Amino acid sequence: MSLRSSGFNQTIWCRLLAFHGSHPGLVSQRISETHDLDFPTVSASARPREQGCKENLVDSPRQWPEATSAKAHTTDWKVRGLWFDRTAEYRARRKGEDFPKLRFAEELELTPIPSWRHRPTHKIDADVRALIREIETETRGRLEATGREPLGRRAILEQDPHGRPASFKPSPAPRFHAKRRHVRRKLENAYRRFYYAYREASERLRQGLEAEFPPGSFLPSPGFHPPPG
Repeated sequence: MSLRSSGFNQTIWCRLLAFHGSHPGLVSQRISETHDLDFPTVSASARPREQGCKENLVDSPRQWPEATSAKAHTTDWKVRGLWFDRTAEYRARRKGEDFPKLRFAEELELTPIPSWRHRPTHKIDADVRALIREIETETRGRLEATGREPLGRRAILEQDPHGRPASFKPSPAPRFHAKRRHVRRKLENAYRRFYYAYREASERLRQGLEAEFPPGSFLPSPGFHPPPG
């Protein structure tokens, strides 16, 4: 699933960049399959919610104008937006037909991260609100200590979407995100075993021999090989 997700993310990024007139190479090296499997504590899960605050762009996660779950996590756990039917657009374009800009209102219901699934919703809500207050307090303290002001929501939205950095040093994204080093190494070793098992099975299949692919893999044919359980 991670490999399919990577392709999906790559497609989304390329569409966004093409829409804004940017070159895909600007961020292509930062797009890969990543896995967040090591959130053992409440405080560790705060990292994704610091978006915009840690860069001093806004003083609260609630003010971040881009994708964020802060509002949903403090209300009804739902994210709302618009969905563009690209499949219908593609089919109409292939037939040479005119097509309207198809938009549909979509609503996604969030689910807790794996380490929080066993906890009651009201306790998760309380923890998320506490995390946001903590981030807001830390951000205000940092801004006051440095004498800086956040850029602000309006100024962020007024930025030129075609703007590019004066200099750019690409670096590869990590394959796995984990709080603890031994967890990251365990995931890397597991993926390495999976990779070589798949390559070996693929080679045997090409030779016309019986091949057993690792659980959780997508077979060359006919399809997905489900994991046990």
